[in-house]
This record gives sequence, C-alpha cells and structure tokens, in this order.
Amino acid sequence: MMRVLSPTVLALSVMLGPLHAQGPQFETTQLADGVFQFRFQAHQGLFVVTDDGVIAIDPISPTAAEHFAAEIRRMAPGKSLRAIVYSHEHADHATGADVLRRALGSRAPIIAHTRAHSKIVARANREQPPPDMTFDERLTLHSGDRTLELYYLGKSHSDNMIVAYLPAERIAFAVDFVTNDGVGYRDLPDYHFPEFFETLRRLLGLDFETIAFGHGAPGNRSTIERQIRYYDELRLAVQQAIDRGLTEDQAAQRVTLPAYRDWRGYGDWFPLNVRALYRWMKSSEE
Repeated sequence: MMRVLSPTVLALSVMLGPLHAQGPQFETTQLADGVFQFRFQAHQGLFVVTDDGVIAIDPISPTAAEHFAAEIRRMAPGKSLRAIVYSHEHADHATGADVLRRALGSRAPIIAHTRAHSKIVARANREQPPPDMTFDERLTLHSGDRTLELYYLGKSHSDNMIVAYLPAERIAFAVDFVTNDGVGYRDLPDYHFPEFFETLRRLLGLDFETIAFGHGAPGNRSTIERQIRYYDELRLAVQQAIDRGLTEDQAAQRVTLPAYRDWRGYGDWFPLNVRALYRWMKSSEE
C-alpha cells in the first residue's frame, strides 16, 4: 500500500504570482498542519505533507502544475512526491501530472477511479498520463499517523469522481459536483441523474468538519446541507413548472428561487440549472 506523509508545520497562507483584477494568479492556503489547498486561477487542488513525502490531488493543468510544484517545494522543502490523485478524468482538473513529477524529480504513481482509466487511455492526451493504480469504492493510504482515504460515493459530475478524506484532521476534498454556496455549473454537463442527488447526500456520511472544493472557498457540513436543500427545492420548482404545462423555455424564464439569489453563478447559471433538470425530468416521464 502506498506510504503517505506526516505533517510539516507552516504557519501562514502564502499568496504568490502576478496580480490581476481578481487577485493573485495562484495561492496556497493551509487548512491544517501539513494540509494545503492550492489554487491556480479558478481551479483548486490539494496536497498533503507526510513523513514520507507529499500526495497531490489534481495537478489541474501543465501551467498550473509548474506553480503547484513550486508551492510544494516551498511548503515541504526536501520532500519527495509520493503520489498524484485524479479526482476525476476531466482534463481541466487532471492534466499536468508529468510536469509535476518532473519538477519534483519523482515517478510517483497516479491514482484514479477504475472507470477513469479507460476514458483517459481513449483520450490519448499526452498531457494526461493514465493512472498507474485504480480502485472501485475505497482506497486507504497510510504513513505513520497520517491517513488519507479515497472514496467513490457514486455517480455525480462524471461516473468516476473521487472524494478525498483525512479522518484525523476531519477534512474532505470534493470537486465540481459540490461547492460553497454556488449553483451548479451551467446546464450541469456530464451530471448523472438521479444518482447525483444520492451521491451528494452520501458526502455527509464522512465525518468531516472542513470541506475544500475544486472551486471556491472551503466550507463545512452546513455548506453541504445547503447544497442538498438547493437541489431539493430546484427539483420541486421544476416539477411544478412541468405540472403547469410550461415548456423548457418558459420554465427557464419563470422559475426562480429567491433564497439563492446571492449564490455564486445564480444570475448566469440558474436558468441553465433549470433547463438541465427540466430535460431530465421530462425524459424520465417518457
């Protein structure tokens, strides 16, 4: 079984890189001793420092991976790269692994869900090497007193999404299918219904206190409860629109959820969320 690392202390959140209108291009934020969130533009990965080295989750892209490697060297000087985890096969989160490996002088194995392997191989993207190790439901990585657990909780945004969990630190990391007070991405592309709703609920089966995301600020258990409530209320509102005989266009124009107007993406993406649910619900009736 893969060996994992033990905490190296580093106090402050570090912000580096050229500034632009939305803040620094990349930043590293400490979530707990030896646990760091790395952000490049709008995408985020996670890395865990242990006695044996570093485990990195989601290299993001080749350009991001260069900065990711530099931040790992800064936060964990002298530590080797022990493993790379792909949260799922989508290229905007899971390319650049070879850049990360070369920059850190390691041929660390790549870990992903079983179903991600064939998709990545078929894509044949030189910037996305296929995983060396796969699993179906759960994989536990140990190093001294540090444990990292990887879970497949079900279909969500892709059919191979992994959630990472640090039980001692009570920190989880979930990508794309959930976020902190934001509506779903556009018209929920590559979402699997109705399994997505159950996967979202299964997150609460992990005993986390803090949850970091592939996009946006970290949250807590209440964050996930709010996301579940949003999708429950969205489904109800769309079903009521269907029952009234509204077309998809009419539903996209008329369905609103005022309680969520302040959520990220509501203005642009909420009507698209409505369309996605409308199409799925109508197809389920046929």
